[in-house]
Amino acid sequence: MQQFSLAANIIRRHKRWFIALSSLPLFGMVAAFGTAPDTLTTDLVQEVTVDSLELPAPMATDSGNFDFWREERIRSGDTLQSILRRMDVSDEEIQKVLASDPGAHGLGKLAARRTLLGRVTAQGRLLSLRYLASDTELISVERIQEQFRITQKAIALEPQVIMRSGTIRHSLFGATDGANVPDSIASEMAEVFSGEIDFHRDLRKDDRFSVVYEAFFHEGRLVKTGQLLAAEFINNGTILRALHFVDSQGNSGYFTPEGKSLKRAFLKSPLPFTRITSGFSNARYHPVLKEWRAHRGIDYGAPTGTPVRAVADATVTFAGWQRGYGNLVVLNHQKPYSTAYGHLSRFAKGIKRGSRVRQGDLIGYVGKTGLATGPHLHYEFRVNNVQKNPLAMKLPSAFPLDNRLKSQFAAKSAPHLNKLDLLRHHNVAGLD
Repeated sequence: MQQFSLAANIIRRHKRWFIALSSLPLFGMVAAFGTAPDTLTTDLVQEVTVDSLELPAPMATDSGNFDFWREERIRSGDTLQSILRRMDVSDEEIQKVLASDPGAHGLGKLAARRTLLGRVTAQGRLLSLRYLASDTELISVERIQEQFRITQKAIALEPQVIMRSGTIRHSLFGATDGANVPDSIASEMAEVFSGEIDFHRDLRKDDRFSVVYEAFFHEGRLVKTGQLLAAEFINNGTILRALHFVDSQGNSGYFTPEGKSLKRAFLKSPLPFTRITSGFSNARYHPVLKEWRAHRGIDYGAPTGTPVRAVADATVTFAGWQRGYGNLVVLNHQKPYSTAYGHLSRFAKGIKRGSRVRQGDLIGYVGKTGLATGPHLHYEFRVNNVQKNPLAMKLPSAFPLDNRLKSQFAAKSAPHLNKLDLLRHHNVAGLD
């Protein structure tokens, strides 16, 4: 009787397992089963089979000898010892590593913002360590029994072309961060289009951008970002494109697909990103003098210490204190143009009367010297020493690409144009 009860229980368990298993898809496919009408089932032979079912053996507990990789970003003031402790390496192991004289191999002075990659066991034993001391040098620490060997070797980075695109919702850098575009590439894109777009006032919601740029990897890990190769910016429906080109002499620049240089004789703004706090006006109430007077320049609000750049190649004709301007720099460009930069907190190194500067060079830092209620840059654009509104003027352009180089330019830029087409027409957020 007990044997019959045991067999019945086993049959019931088999039936439950059969029902449960038959309701699951096999290899990801669902099949439908049925019987034909009028099929006779009463004459089927039924057979009871009793199987002995063995329970699985209990899983063995982990011994603690497994290992894993840990990555730690180097902070300012970090030492090899402090980083190994964050990796949960035991003090005994740390002493063994330090005894192998890591300072002689470049591990004594670690560069902030780089990373260390360590392979550590659950018991705190260090098996290996990797440190990219530079873009071309790898320092390795390998365990040999109970000692450590430190080696240095040159490495070759693997270049890759990265494609990204995004849509402006609130700000340019907010959109580029959302699209995982490095800040260096976002800044370069804004610089390239600065002659066509004033990013202080021209940016619109739903503007779109696409970038194609180089990145360099080591063993699948990003080491550094390279050159912006191509970019597209759709601003209020207007499509702008830029292609990087280097000629046989090593001269480089950004050009439109037709070969027109995007480098302007003058940048539209002496600050990359900020806001206009006061525009060019014939009558403005002066916040310090408390009277109405003309404001013959553009005021850009920015924190003290914000870098100020030259809008074009020039010679410094004045660098010093001048009444309400406070610390002032005046640049003399190609006749008849000159520019002035007032209220600076200080001047850049080497900025003095007679020194030469190139477009984009640092000339000083935003401040609030002179007649100023808060930190900002007062910028003037002068024609024959008369102040003009730079936002209302059509500024001169740079020269186009030489005709002898146009065929070479077209061949080199064609693949990048195709990538920009792909990003625009297929709404691709990013391709590596």
